[in-house]
Amino acid sequence: MSDNEEADQAPKCSFSTYLAEGDQLYLKGEYVKAIESYTTALLLQPDDKNCLVARSKCYVKMGDSANALKDAEASLKEDKEFFKGLYQKAEALYTMGDFEFALVFFHRGLKLRPELQEFRLGIQKAQEAIDNSVGSPSSVKLVNKGDLSFFYKKEEGRTLKPKEHTRPLKKEQNQKSKKSPRSEKTAKQLLGELYSDKEYLEKLLKDEDLIKGEMRSGEKVQDLILSCISYLDTRTEFWRQQKPVYARERDRRLMQQKWNKTQQSPPSDPTAYVLKSLEEIDSAMAAGNAVGSLKKAHRVLKTVQHWSEEMVLNKTEVLGNLHSCIGNALIDLGDMDGALESHKKDLDLARQSNLTDAKSRALDNIGRVYARIGKYTQAIEAWEEKIPLACSSLEKTWLFHEIGRCYLELGRHTEARDYGSRSLEAADDAGDEKWQLNASVLVAQSEVKLGNYESAVAHFERALDWAKLLRDSPAKEAIQKALCEAKQHLTEESK
Repeated sequence: MSDNEEADQAPKCSFSTYLAEGDQLYLKGEYVKAIESYTTALLLQPDDKNCLVARSKCYVKMGDSANALKDAEASLKEDKEFFKGLYQKAEALYTMGDFEFALVFFHRGLKLRPELQEFRLGIQKAQEAIDNSVGSPSSVKLVNKGDLSFFYKKEEGRTLKPKEHTRPLKKEQNQKSKKSPRSEKTAKQLLGELYSDKEYLEKLLKDEDLIKGEMRSGEKVQDLILSCISYLDTRTEFWRQQKPVYARERDRRLMQQKWNKTQQSPPSDPTAYVLKSLEEIDSAMAAGNAVGSLKKAHRVLKTVQHWSEEMVLNKTEVLGNLHSCIGNALIDLGDMDGALESHKKDLDLARQSNLTDAKSRALDNIGRVYARIGKYTQAIEAWEEKIPLACSSLEKTWLFHEIGRCYLELGRHTEARDYGSRSLEAADDAGDEKWQLNASVLVAQSEVKLGNYESAVAHFERALDWAKLLRDSPAKEAIQKALCEAKQHLTEESK
């Protein structure tokens, strides 16, 4: 393949643009196109775990569980406790029909993030699938022949081995007979239809001729049977630790009573309550718990709305902040219409009370939503209104860059170049190498579209220097390909 052909296949936009495009296509149900966008984004940032999870979701929707599992595992390569990757791995395993493995990862995720409802629902559906796959006792019977290794399970790459049985077999049987009727009753309730299989296996241990035999693999039948029983005992203990339905229902009623009491009795210090609540909402979002953050923000919003101006002097500012939190959570959850509505409410409140910082925040978020859904003209309008409110050089370089990127998407290349130059100037003032790289690429891409190849080459070369300095290999490779293409055009122009 020639350098020119390689350059033609190089990604023409930024990683964030392809990621946003994939998100939008996913929401529309166009999973094949979404996969293409995510794949292109991963060419620029191969190890981005959020993008890998997003592509895995598309594969699940298409029924390609093998690739879904592959992407989910890749997202966990650097961070084994990445909760989104754990959840997606569990989902992929579930779609493959490997309900036991799925259950393991749903539980692991819940242990790391006990506040997330997704893991609880995953556990519930995996357990139901396991129960449904067993069938009725009359249709599932063990017979004294064939390979009994169906009951020999592996959990997360680790074989569940039986405990060593060094005592004579008769003592082992006596030990089992000492179990209390109460514990046996509990085991029967927990194992359900599997309990009859456990009883059958225990009966097999009494057949001395059978247990002396060996399988074709050389494994002793006695060890195999004990392994199966050990596995069922492990599952019994596993299910024993899960909170039963009646306990969950009781906790739900207690929480409802506690919330009702909170609504009836306002806190003694409303300001402290609001500050603490906003901190908890922000912490949940920072930890990736958009659902928890959203629920908390809705509860606090409902509470504050019923308070008088005397109870909380800056009520309008608090309400705007809560709408902003709700909007950000909805963006993370993919509900762009809801997010836009919430951020517009924040803007309306900011304008009513002439709150400059709140207005800047709202315009910022509204622009983000419009850009995510491809409405670049509306995004530009929101962000250009924000320009006089931008304070720091770093805020300006980001703002000018995003406006320029929108103009580039609209094919208005002169405006894109101008805003790219403003972004680069602000990045130089801030001394931020990453934004100097981004702004240089934007200017160079705009110059290519305008046919100003000499200027494009100069800016690509400057961007390449920053990529090398930052040791950003994906950016370096993409810039080198684009630079090669620009030089090719410059050579052809000079002929």
